[in-house]
Amino acid sequence: MLAVLSPSRKLLRKVAAVAAFVGLAACDPAMMSAPGVGSGPNINVNAPVSVALLIPRTDSGAGGIAASLENAARLAVASLDGVEIDLRVYDTAGDAQRAALQAETAVAEGAQIIIGPLFGEAANAAGVAVADNGVNVLSFSNNPSIAGGNVFVLGPTFRNTADRLLGYAAREGRNSVVIAHPQNVEGEFGKAAIQAAASQNGVRVAAVQSFPFSQEGVASAVPRIRDSINSTGADTLFLTSNAAGALPILLQLLPEAGVNPTATQFMGLARWDVPAQILSMRGAQGGYFTLPDTAAKNAFDSRYRAQFGADPHPLAGLAFDGIAAVGALVRQGSSDALSMRALTQNSGFQGANGVFRLRPDGTNERGLAVATVRNNQVIILDPAPSGFGGAGF
Repeated sequence: MLAVLSPSRKLLRKVAAVAAFVGLAACDPAMMSAPGVGSGPNINVNAPVSVALLIPRTDSGAGGIAASLENAARLAVASLDGVEIDLRVYDTAGDAQRAALQAETAVAEGAQIIIGPLFGEAANAAGVAVADNGVNVLSFSNNPSIAGGNVFVLGPTFRNTADRLLGYAAREGRNSVVIAHPQNVEGEFGKAAIQAAASQNGVRVAAVQSFPFSQEGVASAVPRIRDSINSTGADTLFLTSNAAGALPILLQLLPEAGVNPTATQFMGLARWDVPAQILSMRGAQGGYFTLPDTAAKNAFDSRYRAQFGADPHPLAGLAFDGIAAVGALVRQGSSDALSMRALTQNSGFQGANGVFRLRPDGTNERGLAVATVRNNQVIILDPAPSGFGGAGF
């Protein structure tokens, strides 16, 4: 049974402490909390499990996302067989300090695990706030810098995608890569993920080319990227950019500058099938990118539409995954179902977008398909695995 926090003085003291950490981009809750953090509370498997869902309901910029996350969580609760979940929703308003306060409130009201919040800073703050209560946080963030201790990230990570693509490329005989990334936070995270994945898969990083995050910056980088490929003999070009960033410009200008996609294997961290216009670009033809398990995603989308009369937000499946993991663990009948040991079981869980598992370092691994573009159409080269231990793992 969780001890209910006394008085508001303790709560205010904790929130004040969290506020001191909010400005840090990569706080590690494990370093700020008592021993045993993330161990998880013991539960009564014959009673409803109390789950707190932290979402930015009143954040004007994320209201639609919040509603879709809540819908998906309720869909997952209704889908559980023989497991009762007492789901309570708390509004973070998209604010880190409010997320910390709501996490504390949720635990005081009996929450045994927290799902959410959406944003990395808020998830970090929530994790710090409840770390000494031994309550784990399954956040919707994909930022690995906040993972660890009692905080897990459910969002797809760059490292997972890079591992899948470079592992597949290495099995196909590719052994050297040039990395091209914008000079921003996302680009730096992407570069680091690709470098780590290259090392793990025996692929040589031949060169790294960065560029200012502007149209002029991208254009000026194209000849440097081409020259790096030519001078190093790299057989692969890995782009970190997405469709809202430099990806369309690079896919257009690189072939025009003489980088032949049939000779150099293009690949990217982002999906290349959204928007569909990318599929017709010359640089996309033959390129590698990843997709979630198509059958699982289609099944989730269909159930969501039938229940709510609309398509789910692309992130909605993360809330479904969090509830699905809790349900699967509680169904096993162990009182430590919400402990770190249980959450990081090697077999993982079946989620809205296929199989996934949580790692001891707080990150996640997802079953991804390797896809390519042929004649402006998406073709699956290597399907997403149905379990761990198969292709890509």
